[in-house]
Amino acid sequence: MNSKITANLGLGQLSLVEAAKERGKSLRRVRKFQSILISVLRALLLGGLCFIILYPVLQQVLLGLRAPIDANDPSVVWVPKNWSIQNFKLAAMVLDYWNALLNTFKLSAISMVLQVASTALAGYAFSRLKFKGSEILFIFVILTIVIPPQALSLSQYLYFRDLGLIGSENSIYLMSGLGQGIRSGIFIYIFRSFFKGLPKELEEAAQVDGASVFRIFWNVMLPNARGAIITVGLFAFVWQWNDTYYASIFSISTEAFPILTMRLVNAAENVYAALFYTGALNLIGQDVWSNPMFLATISNVAALLMMLPLLVMYLFVQKQFVESIERTGIVG
Repeated sequence: MNSKITANLGLGQLSLVEAAKERGKSLRRVRKFQSILISVLRALLLGGLCFIILYPVLQQVLLGLRAPIDANDPSVVWVPKNWSIQNFKLAAMVLDYWNALLNTFKLSAISMVLQVASTALAGYAFSRLKFKGSEILFIFVILTIVIPPQALSLSQYLYFRDLGLIGSENSIYLMSGLGQGIRSGIFIYIFRSFFKGLPKELEEAAQVDGASVFRIFWNVMLPNARGAIITVGLFAFVWQWNDTYYASIFSISTEAFPILTMRLVNAAENVYAALFYTGALNLIGQDVWSNPMFLATISNVAALLMMLPLLVMYLFVQKQFVESIERTGIVG
């Protein structure tokens, strides 16, 4: 009798163990299914977002790679029937691309360096050098962010006209070097916030060693502001690259010094005239260049050529840019 009871207990324990194993297997299957489902949903969401973001770029690239004769073919929507880079050649002729690219890069790079230098110095002064009226001056800096630039256009034009800088890129360099360039108020605010977050012990140790204010800024504070420098530098470069407002006010783009933004604006306003004066109309037939779709295609390809250097640059600096954004605490 005891042996039978013991056997029954053993069978009961085995059944409980097997049931527990089955439950464990079912839980693992459920978790695996949930993990796969979440991965699929995440992939669909990211794929949809990427498509929305990349759709205009893909459309412009495919428009640029179609031959001009496809402009008269209504059956061509996405994939060209005749592949060609002639649209890129025509857009480059309209933009005077290589000269304008070199001048735009020069203007943006020098302006970026001057913006970083001036705004970093101003941000350090507002964060560490407390003097009478510093808070009021910083309020004026914030007002430069709020006030639209159109409200100051007349006074700025008259000021630079009296200095003889209308029609010269030196007007942009002067504004950038004096902390009044494009979005300089935002850059000063970024540097001020960053320097305020650094420990005061760094300055105190340098002061004990007899360092001056500028030496503390140059040798101690600025090397620790790598994240803010990268953030401000990239924003300053891109905003100057895409600027049309100040370039038009100060008449910077000339025949001797063309820049991409103004060449693009002029080409978009009158692509036919731009193609005529550059001799590009001889490369295509009248039935093509009289088509509004072809003229719009040239404008789109010109815009693609203008932003192509920025896309290439971003591929190389995206990691540093994201890290610098995290370090400086820019959100939203």
